[in-house]
Order: sequence, then structure tokens, then C-alpha cells
Amino acid sequence: VSLIEPCSFQTDLARYAECDWIVEAVTERLDIKRKVFADVRANMKPGTVVTSNTSGIPIASMTADTPEDFRRRFFVTHFFNPVRYMHLLELVCGEETDPAIFEAFAAFGSETLGKGIVRGKDTPNFVANRIGTYGMMVTLHKMAGYGMNVPQVDKVFGTAMGRPSSAVFRTADLVGLDTLAHVAANCRENLPDDAFRAAFDVPNFLSAMLEKKLLGDKTGGGFYKKSKNAAGRTILALNLETLAYEEQDKVRFESLGAVRNIEEVGKRTKAFLNHGDVASNFAWDVTADVLLYSAHLLGEIADDVSNIDRAMRWGFAWEQGPFQTWDALGVAESVARMRAEGRTIPAIVDKAVAAGGWYSREGGRSQFLDVLGTGT
Repeated sequence: VSLIEPCSFQTDLARYAECDWIVEAVTERLDIKRKVFADVRANMKPGTVVTSNTSGIPIASMTADTPEDFRRRFFVTHFFNPVRYMHLLELVCGEETDPAIFEAFAAFGSETLGKGIVRGKDTPNFVANRIGTYGMMVTLHKMAGYGMNVPQVDKVFGTAMGRPSSAVFRTADLVGLDTLAHVAANCRENLPDDAFRAAFDVPNFLSAMLEKKLLGDKTGGGFYKKSKNAAGRTILALNLETLAYEEQDKVRFESLGAVRNIEEVGKRTKAFLNHGDVASNFAWDVTADVLLYSAHLLGEIADDVSNIDRAMRWGFAWEQGPFQTWDALGVAESVARMRAEGRTIPAIVDKAVAAGGWYSREGGRSQFLDVLGTGT
């Protein structure tokens, strides 16, 4: 804390001249960001690197009408909150960013800051939030069809699937439901050609929660709420039909019990998704959508499966990324199941089927399948 010194936009702008790197992390409004960048340009010293912590505003929009040298030294450094603990740092290079400056910062981010670097592309919500938000929204849309309530969903998408215990709704409460809705809306509005964009529509119950200011931990209640009863403190769960908080019943599904003692995450996930009860079928339905969407985005948000898998492990604390999960399920057999269900399979997936998976090991090292031919 002794290294942190609060400053003011009103009185301390001249101190930008002391900095070698300036990172902007103000609210996600382009007009405010551009005002900050104008102040930065007016006060910074030559050669300073300037980056944005935006979660998806295009670089070209932020740097429009700025000098060429500023654009050469500008790119995105998207840290995940809380920054002190989250390993992921997404780096996004602009069309005019100097590659040497960008690569030097990537080394700094890895070696000095100790972050896990993922190279994304300048697309809405970049890598981890694009897939993670899609997965959360698909879950919200599909849960009613399987008769799932809030605690049941979190149990299904928790440790059984190699996910953190915060799963879906506890994670949403931590992040803030207004933030979740904002990220989803950003995708919905800025991806007009995405065939899957309907998944980013905000469900009616989430809209109603936003109106009631049930935003999660920041307002004292979201999908869960702390309370007191005769036995002491307890956690209530929101009934999505009535928007009333209720005591939680013990979540029991045969599939969850059957895989409880399987330690290896890939084997546990495969056994769970193939079990066949309602929880298993729900988890498979969502997972299949996420796997196919991840394949659909190859080349758009990142050039290889490794960057996408790392983003989900480091940014959302999944034990396995989507393509690692796919390998654990067996690419050929899971794709056959998807086709039998009438799902559309991207042509790029057939390369993984033919190769026997997205990853292989050679000489003791893991290698990913270069399906795009990038040579990386």
C-alpha cells in the first residue's frame, strides 16, 4: 500500500510526465475514455506506453484523431478482477501498434507482473469474457427447460465440471448483475453477424432483478442473500419466478453422486455428461453449445485453441478450457452425439476429429492442433 499514491484529475495531471506506462481503467464509456486520453497526451513525456483496461471498446474508436506516435504506443491490457489474485492478462494489439513495443510489454507482463498472457483480437469482450459470458447466458436461457433452480445450476456447474464452487450465479453476484448485463449487451449490440448472438439477450428475470436493484454483493442481494434464522446465519436463494428469497434445499442428483469420487477432472466431466439424468443432460446441452461456439470463434477472437483454453482457465478458473474439455469427452464421439442431436458442426472441427483431438503430446510436450495454419 505504501507504493500507492492517490491523485486527482483536477490537480495532478502534470504527473503523467513521470510515467513510463499509463493504464486507463475508467468507466466503459468512449467519451470519458477519450477525454482521459486527451489529458494524457497533453501531459505525458515522449515514449510513454499508454494502454486501456477496456473489456471490449475497439482500439480504433479510442484512438481516433490521435497522433501516429500515440497510436504506435497504444494497445489493450485487460486485467481480470481482482487484479491482485487473477492470473489472466489479455493483450490486444491495434492495427497501428508497434509490434516490438507490444512484445516487450508481453514479456514485462509475464516476467515482471507474473501474469498469464493471452493474445486476443480486437473484438467485443475479447477472449475470456466472450466465451464465459456466452456460457453463462446460455445457462440462464436453458435452465427453465430442465426445471433447474439457482442452487441446482450452481451445483451442476461447480466442481463436478471442474469449475470453481462459485459456478454461475455466485460468480454473477460477485461480478455484479449490472456488469454481467452490460457485457452481454455489448456483445448483442456489437456482433450483428454472430449467428449465436440471441444467446446474449437478457432474460426477463434478470431484467426484473436489475429494475429492483438486486445486483449481487454490491447491493446485499442478487441470486443469493445472506440472512439470519433461528439456527444462525444462512444463505437464501432467489426464486426466479417470484423474485422472492427462499431457504435452499439440499441439491441431490444421481449423476453428481456417481462422479463424486472421480478425482481426474477429464474423466469426471465425461462420466457426468454421459450419465443421462436431468442434471447431466442439462450440463451436456450447455456444454455442447459452448464447445461449438468456441470452435466457431477460432480465428475471430484468437488464432489457436491454446490461447482460448488459457483464457478460460486463468480468467474464469476452469480446470480445463473448452478444447481440453472436448478432448476429455472424446472429440469423435462427442461430435457424433452433437450431429445426432441436429447441431451444426463447424467445418474446422472435422480437422480435430481426423487428428484424434485438439491436443497431442510429443517428446513430453503438449502440442495443439494448428487448425488455422497460422504456424504458431
